[in-house]
Amino acid sequence: MPWYSPAIPAPSRSAFRLWFAGRLHIVRPIKLISRLTARGGPHERTRQMTQFIVGASSETDAQIVKATFGLYRRLGLSRVYFSAYQRGLGDPSIPGERACSDAARRFPSPDAPMGTLRTSDLLTREHRLYQADFLIRKYRWDERDFIFGADGSLPLAGDPKQLWADAHREFFPVRLRSAGMETLLRVPGIGPTTAGRIVKTRREGVLRGLRDVGLRGKRLARAAGYVVMD
Repeated sequence: MPWYSPAIPAPSRSAFRLWFAGRLHIVRPIKLISRLTARGGPHERTRQMTQFIVGASSETDAQIVKATFGLYRRLGLSRVYFSAYQRGLGDPSIPGERACSDAARRFPSPDAPMGTLRTSDLLTREHRLYQADFLIRKYRWDERDFIFGADGSLPLAGDPKQLWADAHREFFPVRLRSAGMETLLRVPGIGPTTAGRIVKTRREGVLRGLRDVGLRGKRLARAAGYVVMD
């Protein structure tokens, strides 16, 4: 199966103007490819993906997640990738290069404002965006489901699904013997495979607990506080 991969270095027009002197040509070919590769189109077997450079410009995680959601839902891209910007390799005018190391020391992880993150924190930020991407693709999350800090960042200290669960205690406990797939997928420690096993086990016999569907160790301990068997 062929793939086409135009790169989108940043999710906003302002960043494009800074990087490419106002030439926003990358958007038009992406839209064209989306039409050509849509179901019933002449190249429907071709898949399109792209990549964001994280930390090169001043966009927040909220803006990146919103753009990622739009690329999947409105333009039909198959994958979006993220790459933490490597400082010291770009033009000094790029916001990622202007981030002051002294400022980064004044705001140590995990409370550093956008633009002052250390290299290790940029890699964690990249990881959080991949987690958000997975929730959009596999869990059908909406962009409004994510919890961001006051500066629009995904908290570095915890994964987005766990943070949502902790902020919505009224949603729990989830009843394992009756909850649907969408509800099960909100439980920390339960992913699409485990949720599918729960539904299948209920349909074919008696579900006695999470061990019946192969959940063990840390994932079992994580999920146990959010479910009941009633």
